[in-house]
Amino acid sequence: MQIGFAGLGNMGFAMAANLVKAGHAVRGWNRSKEPVARLVALGASEAATPAEVAQAGMLVTMLADDAATRSILEEGGALDALKPGSVHICMATVSVAFAKKMAARHAEKGIGYVAAPVLGRVNVAEAGQLNILAAGEASLIERVQPLFDVMGQKTWRFGAEPERANAVKLATNFMIVSAIETMAEASAMVAGHGVVPADFLQMATSTSFAAPVYKIYGEAMMQQRFEPAGFKLSLALKDVRLALEAAEAAQAPMPFASTLKDNLIDGVAHGDGNLDLAALSKVAARRAGRG
Repeated sequence: MQIGFAGLGNMGFAMAANLVKAGHAVRGWNRSKEPVARLVALGASEAATPAEVAQAGMLVTMLADDAATRSILEEGGALDALKPGSVHICMATVSVAFAKKMAARHAEKGIGYVAAPVLGRVNVAEAGQLNILAAGEASLIERVQPLFDVMGQKTWRFGAEPERANAVKLATNFMIVSAIETMAEASAMVAGHGVVPADFLQMATSTSFAAPVYKIYGEAMMQQRFEPAGFKLSLALKDVRLALEAAEAAQAPMPFASTLKDNLIDGVAHGDGNLDLAALSKVAARRAGRG
């Protein structure tokens, strides 16, 4: 299958590389050229511009946010370069409002639009074991399912309106951040009573909270290992803000999300924005006078 892939950050590169290894003809584009060169070394080809990457007829975008995605689609000319009947799969974590707008813009041009944000860190993407949250017309999802089968272990479908997949992703990320915040606060509390936080986290993540999110981020907290970031604290702040925006549109109060947003702002304000989300433990420790 001819595929254009825009956005070759750590996650995007791993996903695109798996498509190349599976035998697909991938044309890659990225703002910085180093990951493009690495993808070409695996057998892909290079697109010089966003418009060129969209000429493949099947476009996958994996960019940081609404602004980055809008930039290559609108200012970069990718949307105009897509031909009627082609498909754009947006795999980034974008806002619900943006997804609605993009779905409408694509429909006006006769272009298919599928929202398919993913769950999983870089190592999961490299292994082709992502969970893919997909929404869009059923026929379009069937058409792109072979690509999802390469990049992920399971595709979860959430209906015909693309924005539903983005709502699900934002809700899930809110739950992830909530789990990490509770570990951070609980660790600061037990530390105040002379308990070594790592001992507490080892127990908690081996018993009542023996689930991937707690175990992965709990281990990072135990080791104070915040780099390289699997999920940057600044990106978590972006996602919680988008979750609050989606909640307001649905008139669904999310009071804890407001607290999380302020705690994430605290971390960013103290220079921790590029650290892994597990660095929320630094915020809790600092507030308890131990940071």
